[in-house]
Amino acid sequence: MDHLIYTAMTGASHILERQDALSSNLANVNTTGYKSTINAFRAIPLNGGGQQTRTFVMNAAVGYNFTPAPLQRTGRSLDVGISGKGWIAVMLPDGSEAYTRNGNLQVSSNGILQTNTGYPVIDDTGQPGPPGQIAIPDDSEITIGTDGTISTVPTGVSASAPYQVTTVGRLKLVNPPDSQLVRGADGLFRTQNGRPAAPDSAVTVTSGSLEGSNVSAIGAMVDMISIAQQFQMQMQMLKTAADDAQQASQLLSITG
Repeated sequence: MDHLIYTAMTGASHILERQDALSSNLANVNTTGYKSTINAFRAIPLNGGGQQTRTFVMNAAVGYNFTPAPLQRTGRSLDVGISGKGWIAVMLPDGSEAYTRNGNLQVSSNGILQTNTGYPVIDDTGQPGPPGQIAIPDDSEITIGTDGTISTVPTGVSASAPYQVTTVGRLKLVNPPDSQLVRGADGLFRTQNGRPAAPDSAVTVTSGSLEGSNVSAIGAMVDMISIAQQFQMQMQMLKTAADDAQQASQLLSITG
């Protein structure tokens, strides 16, 4: 009886947590470069006095689905999609690195190349010292190569050399092992040890494209229906335990 109550109670509680994770996945079905969360249940023994017969259920985020999503053509010069595996490195306000596959880049009011959420992309020029930011000259047409190299050409009638191509920087592209990545509350990934990932020349980007979300809306909805049924089952188990306890009390009162 006691075992049934603990299992059903904790199972119902963590089903609600898994529902939150699925809801988050569904909410990001159209988010550029989003990677869905994978959850799983596991049984945990309850330690304490008496016999070790009680267990409870734990919901754990066992990882993320890092499968690349299809690239969608936008034709915008500042949009870049990762071709296959890899990440774009961005700089956080504290100077540390984080990683994203959302290549919807913008130029800030002070000419710094950044993500659409305001984080500067990191310049990987191969020079010694910490990587810096990428400054985009005014009145320039921007081109991003497959290796992340960013080139500009002056535009406008006042340009003295309209066909002079200038390299202003290169995106830092990395590909750390999936098992070393964790997602923060801001949606960006970091390495578990907090150290910057090394650049990977094998990572390439496609200019004028953005990666979609890898969340399957149909699959997530099916999972939502499934866990709703599981929650109902846990509630029924609790009701069964309560009914059995009531009947046992009645029997004891009769025999007493």
